[in-house]
Amino acid sequence: MLEVIILAAGQGSRMRSPLPKVLHCLAGKPLIAHVIDVARALNPAQIHVVVGHEAAQVSSVIAAPDVQCHEQAEQLGTGHAVSVALPAVSDDANVLVLYGDVPLIGETTLRSLVEAAETGFAVLSAALSDPTGYGRVLRDEAGGFAAVVEEKDADAATRAVSEINTGVMAGPALQMKQCLAQVTNNNAQGEYYLPDALKIAVAAGETVRVICTDDGRSVQGVNDLHQLHRLERQVQAEQAEQLLLSGVSVADIARLDIRGQLTCGVGV
Repeated sequence: MLEVIILAAGQGSRMRSPLPKVLHCLAGKPLIAHVIDVARALNPAQIHVVVGHEAAQVSSVIAAPDVQCHEQAEQLGTGHAVSVALPAVSDDANVLVLYGDVPLIGETTLRSLVEAAETGFAVLSAALSDPTGYGRVLRDEAGGFAAVVEEKDADAATRAVSEINTGVMAGPALQMKQCLAQVTNNNAQGEYYLPDALKIAVAAGETVRVICTDDGRSVQGVNDLHQLHRLERQVQAEQAEQLLLSGVSVADIARLDIRGQLTCGVGV
């Protein structure tokens, strides 16, 4: 049985907008709606969304029978956010953690991650040419997972690592509850980091599996309007390409905007 936790409590101050970050739209749909849609494709028993900034507004937009909202009154880090929702998760479930501002994560990638996490933690990483701003995934001598180090806590050698932690992870609910209970906020940010649960699992002799994706676009988060604009143009260009391949003439793909679902015949 799978349950999904989506983190959507942040204010998104870099958006410089009164609208909560996860409610900004990509291709005509709120960011968090994209994430909920891909979560539903995995047929989970329940979707849990951790809300915080403008909690009532976010909750009203995503209200649905299969969505349960949990308010994080204080934003004390990703580990704390997950711990807000975990009490409502069945001990015998597997848990997948997603982010409300990472809208293009793919179903196939997530299925691979969930499958890898059937007997223990699994984390999604990505190899980026520019890993700036992300936590780095460190490997042991055998190439297995060792730890995640956040950039603000990293030394020069760690910052040179190109494999980044996407933040997306999965694992047995009971193990996640036990490990998160041991996480502390002894770091530069004074926050409870979710990846520290992985380090605790490794210290206990558990194996953490790593699924590495080469699709950097699918794990891009949205932190400001410029990043949102770039993703919008990528999505629109991909939709335009599909139209062209299906026999639709497009005058200028740079000026094409598609909202919702579009079905076309050939020679259009």
